[in-house]
Amino acid sequence: MVFGVGLIWGIVMGGLSGFLAGKVMKEKGGIIKNILLGILGGIVGGFLFHLIGFQATTIFSSLIVSVIGACICIWLGRKFFK
Repeated sequence: MVFGVGLIWGIVMGGLSGFLAGKVMKEKGGIIKNILLGILGGIVGGFLFHLIGFQATTIFSSLIVSVIGACICIWLGRKFFK
């Protein structure tokens, strides 16, 4: 039961962070793209911030890290695929 709640929470946070990153970077996309982008952004952001010694410990800091990671993913996507 707890795993299901964590998974749902991850999808909600991923969607929110993907949506916010899309707004910041002026990227068009649907809800599925936002969720995937937010989840990928969380992974990328978490890895990069871990390299510099920062660890997100609150919901707000996790959201910020995910949004920054998603913005980096959007930027890289624009550089390599457009």
